[in-house]
Amino acid sequence: MRAVLLALFITLLSPQTGGAHELRPAVADIRFSEGSFEIEFRVTLEALIAGVDPNLSDTSESRNAARYDALRMLTPSELAKEFTGYEAQFLAAITASIDGQRQPTSTTALDIPEVGDIDLVRDTALTITGIVPAGAQELTFSWSKNLGPLIVRVTTIEGEDGYAAYLQSGQKTDPISLVGVTPQSGLSVFASYITIGFVHIIPKGLDHILFVVGLFLLSAQMRPLLWQISAFTLAHTISLALGMLGLVNIPSAIVEPLIAASIVYVCVENIFMRDLSRWRPMVVFGFGLLHGLGFAGVLAEVGFVQSQFVSGLIGFNIGVEFGQLAIITLCFALFGAWFGRKVWYRAVITIPLSLGIAAIGAYWFVERTLFAA
Repeated sequence: MRAVLLALFITLLSPQTGGAHELRPAVADIRFSEGSFEIEFRVTLEALIAGVDPNLSDTSESRNAARYDALRMLTPSELAKEFTGYEAQFLAAITASIDGQRQPTSTTALDIPEVGDIDLVRDTALTITGIVPAGAQELTFSWSKNLGPLIVRVTTIEGEDGYAAYLQSGQKTDPISLVGVTPQSGLSVFASYITIGFVHIIPKGLDHILFVVGLFLLSAQMRPLLWQISAFTLAHTISLALGMLGLVNIPSAIVEPLIAASIVYVCVENIFMRDLSRWRPMVVFGFGLLHGLGFAGVLAEVGFVQSQFVSGLIGFNIGVEFGQLAIITLCFALFGAWFGRKVWYRAVITIPLSLGIAAIGAYWFVERTLFAA
């Protein structure tokens, strides 16, 4: 039984290689001008054309993974030709209704980056436009659930932040004002960003998941874990707020490798330390600052309606905490509750899992340092 649990756990957490790519929500920036609207999407075009299920965590899990990998190798002009055959399907999946009437749209720009490192996702900027009838008041937008979740951000004619939302697959926006800022209640923004924070951890935040699992593995007792989680939570809350306020800005090219290194550190220390050391909560606090900056980078992509900045920030952070608590609960259910007091716990659970997770962190560190685009 122990061997089966360990094998399953390590398999679930193993890094995907050989052309695998994490699936991320697309982003739609909606802008209004006199008589028209423009929607610029940031999408993984290869995944859309290949029909990869957006509910998967990685393209390698899709039955269409080979098709995705082949598209990922294409030059911009070659991929643009592939999009020509897919364009009608894409536009049909979009619903942009003005005052209750669906408006036709057309593609006006397609910006595909060069191939680069094929082990990294390639984000394509795809722009569509439509007509705003005279006297129109509001727009409602959605796209097919087959295209997955979507981050929507709206800019008014005056250049103000007019609306922001995270749409689940198939969900539509609230009615968006064409003539000003769309009112959003603090409660609705708060609830929406709780979801965004949770999803960023489960299932999208595998590096953060592994870090929290590494904290758990030091000891199955509650006290050492509480000290570490408290330090981690306090730190990432501080750096998340500082990052979103623009007071701290460290490039992701620095933050992401260091997050991977933090995973390696805590797991290596698990192997050589039997109990919570005096300095470990302070080290975890330092790593928490890094993870918070990583969260800030994700949240910056989502954007805020500035009038609801605080609600969104608090909601996102609570969602992250819910995700972490879910991970810890699962760890206790799998290991701590059953085996935490066994004499062999450290030899059979802590050390093997720490070795496996450290290897994953080391792989990510090398990938993010040497192979970053």
